[in-house]
Amino acid sequence: MPGCCSTIIYPPLIRRLGRRKQFQIMTFVSLICSDLIGSNSNRRHSPIDILNDDVLLHIFHLYRLVDPDECEYKNGTLHFTRDDQHWWYKLTHVCRLWRNIILESPSRLNLHLCCANGVPVADMLAHSPPLPLTIYYTGWKVAAKDESDILLALSHRDRVHHVYFSMARNMGKFVTAMNDQFPILERMYILSLTEVVLPFTFRAPNLRHLQLSTASIPIQSSLLLTTTAAGLVSLSLLHISASVYFPPSEILTRLSLMAQLERLSITFFYSPMPNHDVLHQTPNMTTLPSLRRFLFRGAATYLEGLVACISAPSLSILRVNLFDQLPLTVPRLCQFMQSSEDLTFRAVQVTFGISAVSLHVVPWKWDTPLMLQIMCGRIDWQVASAVQLFGTLSPVLSLIEKVAFSYDEHHQSEWLDNVDQRQWRELLRPFTNVKTIHMKDGLISKIFPSLACDDGDPLLPNAEEVGYSGGIDARDALTTFFNERQVSGHPVSLQRVYRWTFDIPWNL
Repeated sequence: MPGCCSTIIYPPLIRRLGRRKQFQIMTFVSLICSDLIGSNSNRRHSPIDILNDDVLLHIFHLYRLVDPDECEYKNGTLHFTRDDQHWWYKLTHVCRLWRNIILESPSRLNLHLCCANGVPVADMLAHSPPLPLTIYYTGWKVAAKDESDILLALSHRDRVHHVYFSMARNMGKFVTAMNDQFPILERMYILSLTEVVLPFTFRAPNLRHLQLSTASIPIQSSLLLTTTAAGLVSLSLLHISASVYFPPSEILTRLSLMAQLERLSITFFYSPMPNHDVLHQTPNMTTLPSLRRFLFRGAATYLEGLVACISAPSLSILRVNLFDQLPLTVPRLCQFMQSSEDLTFRAVQVTFGISAVSLHVVPWKWDTPLMLQIMCGRIDWQVASAVQLFGTLSPVLSLIEKVAFSYDEHHQSEWLDNVDQRQWRELLRPFTNVKTIHMKDGLISKIFPSLACDDGDPLLPNAEEVGYSGGIDARDALTTFFNERQVSGHPVSLQRVYRWTFDIPWNL
C-alpha cells in the first residue's frame, strides 16, 4: 500500500492486557497475514502492507487496549488513566494512510481529545478535529495554567464526554462551572478531599457512570429523578459526610428509576443514628433487575432500611463494611442475599484483624462474591459483633461447607484470652453444614476445648475434617472433640495443613 509503513508499532500499554487477549490479537493478525500471503505469494511487500483498510480498522479497534465499560471498577474503585484516551495519538503519526483510517472512524474507535495536566488545551482545540473531550486532571494542587484550561474545556459543554477530577484543592470552582446541561456527558468521576456540591442546575441526560467521593448532589436536584437516572449503569456515592446525610428513603426513591443500574456503591465517613425508625420510613419494594455489584459502608441500621425495599435477583458481588454501632442484627440483609440467584458460595474465611473482623469467600480475588466486615478493634468486641451478625445470617451461612478461621499475624494467641468461651461457641453455631474446618493453631487451643457436645445441641454436627498447622498444643486441644465424635459415630479426621489461609481454590 503506498505511503504505509511496513512496521507495526506495539504500544507500551500492551502489557496492561491479559495474556489471553494479547494472544488473541496477535493470533488474529498472524492468521490474516498468513492467509493473504498465501493468496498473494508473488507480492514483495511485508505482511502489514497487504492488509486492506477494513482489516487495519479492525486491528486498530482491538488496539484500543481497554473497553471503558469493562475497566470501570476493580475492588470497587475506578481503574482509568489518561493513557486510556491517548492510545491513538502515535498511530496517526505512523503514516498518512493510518491517520486517515483512524480519523475517519471516530465513533467506531471511540476517539477523544484528552484535556489533562500540562496539555495546552487552547492549542489542541484549535488544531484538532472536533472530537469529544475527556477532561482528566489529578494532583494535590492544579497549576494556574491548568485551571484556565479546565474552565476552557468545560465551556465546550456539547463536546464533554468524560470528566475525571481527583484533586485535594481548588475543586469547587470547577464543579461550580458545571452549572448547565452537558448533553453527551456519559462518565463523571469527582474525587475530592474537601466537600463539594454539584450545582443545582447541572444536568446530564446521557450520563451512564457517576462516581462522587466527598462530593454530593443537592437533595432538591432533579439529576437522579429524570432520564439521567434511567440510563445510569453505575452509581457510586462515596465518603458521604454527616452534613449531606440522606435517609434511605431518599436514595430508594431515586433507585426505583434505575432499571439499568449494574453497580451501586454507598459509603459513609460517618453514619449518624437516625432519629426515626428507618425501617418504617421507606417506600415500596424496588426491583433492580440489572444490579450485579453492591458495596456499602456505614451503620447496620441504615443498611437494613436500604435493603428492606430492594430486590436484586442478578446480584453476584456483595461488599458490606459495617461500623461498630449496635445493633448488628441484619435479618433484611439476609433476605436480600437469599433473593439473589447468582450470589452463591460454599467456602469462606473468617479473620480477626487489628481493626476489624471479616468474613469473605475464598479464594479471595477482586470479584469475590461476598465480603462482610465489622470495624472494631478489641477481640472481645469483634467476636461479640460477629456473633450478632452471623446469627442473623445463619440461613445463608448454614449452606457453607468449608470454613477457615484465622487472626492477624501481628497478634499473639494470648490476645484471644479475653473472649468468653460461650462466645466462641455461638460464633460457630450458624455453620451447621460445615464439613471441613481449618483453624490457626492459636484459635484451636482457645476454641475447641469448649466444644464438648451439649445435650441434644452439638456444634459442627456435619464436620468431617479439622485442619491445623501441626502444633502439639493444638493437637492436644482437639483430642476431646475428636474422641467425642468417635464415640457418637460421627468421626472426624485431623489434618495438618500448611495453607490455612486458603489462598488456593477448594474443589467443591
